[in-house]
Amino acid sequence: MIHVTSDELHEGLDVIRRSPQDDGIVRLIVRRPEIGKREVLQQAELHPSIGVVGDNWRARGSSRTADGSSHSDMQINVMNSRVIDLIARDAARWPLAGDQLFVDLDLSVVNLPPGTRLTVGTAIIEATDQPHTGCAKFVERFGLAAMKFVNSPLGRELQLRGINARVVQGGIVRVGDVATKLQGRRS
Repeated sequence: MIHVTSDELHEGLDVIRRSPQDDGIVRLIVRRPEIGKREVLQQAELHPSIGVVGDNWRARGSSRTADGSSHSDMQINVMNSRVIDLIARDAARWPLAGDQLFVDLDLSVVNLPPGTRLTVGTAIIEATDQPHTGCAKFVERFGLAAMKFVNSPLGRELQLRGINARVVQGGIVRVGDVATKLQGRRS
């Protein structure tokens, strides 16, 4: 696989910046039943203490907790579908990013600061202050240029790698559902 170049990534910024700010569409749902495995779903159940039902979030744990247990502010990983489309080059490669929800929505810090809530299907999730950054697997799958792009100062401002969220109200989310920003809507 030939990875996207830095020039191609920067050329795609205008498309990313045109992402909807208040109401976006859920483009893909992915469940990770175990490390290295991905299941593409048409619908998923989100639960306040589990995250995506059937996902390994709870069992996988986190390096950001003192005891290595799962981090409650990192239940759901959300990525802008325009970003992953640019980086992955092929929709079949989107699940490799490791995120569970891919939405066509502006995830920038200005538009979706920590504490902002979104309805996704019948569930409500809340953006948290836990940064979502790429890792060695991200570099392996999408290239060093992609990692530098999402972790650059502009990439962090736009939250190109995505956001971490927690489930506030459980419910069902389906591909094609609208993800609606509840706080700070623009008039």
